[in-house]
Amino acid sequence: MSAHNNQPIAVLELLVRNHPGVMSHVCGLFSRRAYNVEGIVCLPVATGETSKIYLQVREEERLDQIMKQIQKLSDVEGVVRYTGDHPVFTGLATYFTC
Repeated sequence: MSAHNNQPIAVLELLVRNHPGVMSHVCGLFSRRAYNVEGIVCLPVATGETSKIYLQVREEERLDQIMKQIQKLSDVEGVVRYTGDHPVFTGLATYFTC
């Protein structure tokens, strides 16, 4: 759960073609719909031709619709939705707690 909001958190894992502008397209989709991204992690996969983008977002009613729109982006090869306790973000949290 987010500390400042009672809405549960979800993590979206996107497999994308790795080239300049991909992150901008993905984040632009969220921005145009006034949907906040709480956290982002992006890592290249294998040879670097693809990357995985992990987005930490709030579970809102319109998240399903945004996921459908993400899947329509030409550089997105797949989207998987996880609960907010995904190890990408829970692992990072240990480095940033005081």
